[in-house]
Amino acid sequence: MDNVMTGRMSQKGQIVIPASIRKALGLTKGTELSFKVEGDEITIKKLPTALDWANLVKQIPVENVEIDKEGHYNPKKSPEFHDWMVNG
Repeated sequence: MDNVMTGRMSQKGQIVIPASIRKALGLTKGTELSFKVEGDEITIKKLPTALDWANLVKQIPVENVEIDKEGHYNPKKSPEFHDWMVNG
């Protein structure tokens, strides 16, 4: 989404996030956001939900991985871990 959009702030300090942005990011009532101020810029980010974290954790392979003192492992003994390390 490369479009620049503008809006206005209400007397109560509220702003409306354009519908196209809400839809693209899946923002709904109650979605938690973080705000970061740097100079005269505000960055707004959608915070991950518990479901987002659960889905992320599901992607981590469950495998007994032996790692030596130098931080190396045998990719043949731990193929799922190796694939995850290489391909994400």
